[in-house]
Amino acid sequence: MAPIPGLLYVTMQPQESLPDSQWHDWYNNEHGPLRLRLPFITNGFRYRATDISASNPASPSHPEWMALYDVTDMAGMNTETYLRLRGPEVKTEREKETMAQIKVDRKLYDYISGREIDGYKKVEEVGYDEGNYVVAFTVEVNEEFDEEYNKWMEEEHLPMLAKVPGWRRSRRFVTSSILGGKEGKEYLNIHEYAPENGVSGEAFQAAISTEWSKKLLATALKSKKVRHYDLYYTFGAASRDISNFSRSYSTSWRSIDGKTNTGSNTIAEGGVIESYITTPDGVDLAYRLEGSPDPTAPLIILSNSILVTYSIWTPFIQAFLASPTGKNYRILRYNTRGRTSNPGAQPINIDLLASDIIHILDTLRVPKAACLIGVSLGGVTVLNTALNLDERVALSAAEAAKSPTGERIVGSELAEITTRRWFVAANYENEALKQRFEDVKRQVEENSFEGFQKGVKALYQYDIREDMKKPGVDKGLFVVGGSDGVLPKTMREMAGSYGRGVDCKVIEGAGHLPMVEKPEEFADVVATFLG
Repeated sequence: MAPIPGLLYVTMQPQESLPDSQWHDWYNNEHGPLRLRLPFITNGFRYRATDISASNPASPSHPEWMALYDVTDMAGMNTETYLRLRGPEVKTEREKETMAQIKVDRKLYDYISGREIDGYKKVEEVGYDEGNYVVAFTVEVNEEFDEEYNKWMEEEHLPMLAKVPGWRRSRRFVTSSILGGKEGKEYLNIHEYAPENGVSGEAFQAAISTEWSKKLLATALKSKKVRHYDLYYTFGAASRDISNFSRSYSTSWRSIDGKTNTGSNTIAEGGVIESYITTPDGVDLAYRLEGSPDPTAPLIILSNSILVTYSIWTPFIQAFLASPTGKNYRILRYNTRGRTSNPGAQPINIDLLASDIIHILDTLRVPKAACLIGVSLGGVTVLNTALNLDERVALSAAEAAKSPTGERIVGSELAEITTRRWFVAANYENEALKQRFEDVKRQVEENSFEGFQKGVKALYQYDIREDMKKPGVDKGLFVVGGSDGVLPKTMREMAGSYGRGVDCKVIEGAGHLPMVEKPEEFADVVATFLG
């Protein structure tokens, strides 16, 4: 049987006992992203009603909140894959407590038809500043008028609505067949407009004032409901909302599988999210997001060297987010392919690693990264991304055994040799730095050996010299530790060959990982570059 596309349509009214911060953190970071991880739910949106007033306040019968999820195959909504999200394997205590304080009306609809303007922009691609206005029209039709109602919608009403100023798209739905008739038959029409529109103007009035319209609206409908909404939030398949954390709301939450948690940040002000993004070929990339609570704040992405975790950036992030410049940014750091024993089946090269960065941006609904910063292989990755996918990047800065579970890991011998090469020997005399170096060494020890074998192949052979002569991103920066062998000389030469030339900053007293050895100096360099 061919897939039947449709819609999950949910209206909600939280009780006054539910704090706004908990309500939004739960919905934006726990509930919504879980559904978008499913292969048959392609997007999800939260809308807030604009038809709430003193004379018609929000209530369980007139809820303030609505959510839409597009479904590619409604049969998926009856599968264990979806139903388990509502069961004890996935449903957390926080979700149970939160949903107990919300009046929820959940409906499933099959898609009938639709039309849209030329050059229609998908709602998930619409930014906060652009917005989306929705009119939801729900009706039950007397059986004897069903055929005529559908004919009127297709032949007269929708074509006339398309003439309303600001109209973008109209879609028609009917109660889903997967319900087997248990919930009767109801039509749902979703009409999308630009925020500035003519919904109350002459063209709209004309669409509901024809003789055919007046006849059907007066005699054909058993019930009807019209609601008006503004776009409030666009879900992605991973958590990204750190706007709700404050001194008054600092509740920590962890998913049952332990892969996602949100809460207050211990190294900077505000909140933090730790979760994962799944690439199209099934690789989970663990990430950490922190920084400015502004959901539109520019995003910096940090890309690691091989053999380490994203925690190598912690000293730098502490220093950077404490600076006047840093407070304006969000920062995302992630574990690159090769950290775990599942690096994917594809050969790892710098193009695949660059595509991972773009997938991170897409999943988090970020149109363009403000800056990419990478070290070692991560430096090559961000440089390649900036050179070849420049429409998604504003700036770039480049740098140069067995586990307890039985998985083969790199082990202490290789870890010791590797990290001794990365750091300046004299810095081992500093106890604070030595502790930091030991932490990095542990990261190297625990790296999957299989992941390392595949990930390191990205370093075997690449040549981006020609691409560097014609970069799409004009502003770049090369940063190198002064004690990183011959790299200071090499990086200066690379900086000179980048388009019209970019700067190269040398951090003295640092080796291969200057953000670990000299985090304050590294933060100053980045802040100056961004400023």
